Amino acid sequence: MREQLISDYLRSMPSPACAYLYDLRHLQERSQRLRGALPPQCKLFYAIKANSDAPILDTLRHNLDGFEVASLGEIEKVRATDHKTPIVFGGPGKTDAELEGALKHSVMLIHVESEHQLRRLNWIAGRRRQAARVLLRLNPAALPGETRATLRMGGQATQFGIDEAQMPEMIALSQNLPNIRLEGLHIHALSNNLDAADHLALVRHYLELAQAWERRYGIRFSWLNAGGGIGINYADPATQFAWDGFCEGLHALLEQYRPGFKLIFECGRYISADCGCYVAEVIDIKTTHGKNFAILRGGSHHFRLPSSWQHNHPFTVFDRESWHYPFPRPGLTDADVTVCGELCTPKDTLARDVRVARLRAGDCLVFSLAGAYGWHISHHDFLSHPHPDRRYFNG
Repeated sequence: MREQLISDYLRSMPSPACAYLYDLRHLQERSQRLRGALPPQCKLFYAIKANSDAPILDTLRHNLDGFEVASLGEIEKVRATDHKTPIVFGGPGKTDAELEGALKHSVMLIHVESEHQLRRLNWIAGRRRQAARVLLRLNPAALPGETRATLRMGGQATQFGIDEAQMPEMIALSQNLPNIRLEGLHIHALSNNLDAADHLALVRHYLELAQAWERRYGIRFSWLNAGGGIGINYADPATQFAWDGFCEGLHALLEQYRPGFKLIFECGRYISADCGCYVAEVIDIKTTHGKNFAILRGGSHHFRLPSSWQHNHPFTVFDRESWHYPFPRPGLTDADVTVCGELCTPKDTLARDVRVARLRAGDCLVFSLAGAYGWHISHHDFLSHPHPDRRYFNG
């Protein structure tokens, strides 16, 4: 986010400061750039689980090709913003109400994850006198090479997708159920991958699998959803996934394989992470057992990502000179500090042993890359602390 935007807001913010700030202009420009670099055969969808706030969705619906959702509630959030934007619907545990809601709200593609889910969808679509357009989610037998992705949903035993050995029966069943229209495959095997070359190899593998199924069964797919899985480097924010190089490789890959289907990429974190920051005031600074601690107004009940992923989240110090107490201001100079929240648990830690030039009670920490999986995965009401302010800026 732009430093001036943060600075202007923090100078007017009452103490104790605690807020999420979102830069919608930056989000608009970033999404346009990411989409524009892709080959024309590719579509860029936003996985709204990363941040489903209405201003975020309203910004992105004008600049991307659609949204990926994982619940009926998320479908309804999208439809509250736009009644016709394309939606793809994933998730291993779809209820009957969710499948019916997907049909009611004209979801473009439903990702089917099991035989039972497929049969239930066919039954529900039949009762509604509709045809359900589906992608079968494949859990591949293996993935190519090594990867530094932090999460794996495919190529091993997980709750996601259909075992590759079961795909022949699932394809045959899809073709025989009267209310199902098989449109292609969904293969989303990794999450938070930081290496563009590795991700390109993964997409190549997906293309080969899809084209092999087409040849084997004499069918033509319309879509291959290659998932998201492109990560954010929180340890080194200056070094991020090489999107432009990845897109150049995609151009060459599609020229080589010439698939008849279109590709969907359903990114979340990679699109919205750097449009937001989390700001929290330092309430106290103290030393126990030789270690320095900064205690925040806020913490993991607002911003759970660092404790969930067990990383030091990047932050900068915003100096606030106001000090209204009639006694000395606690602080540190050129020292390591562990940053903790206000909760009654040692797990409420956002960064450990980070060097700061100066930090004082009353200053604010600005956590960057907080526009995705921050507020939206947090346990907001634990201990009943006040929620942070949440502001959206557009220009």
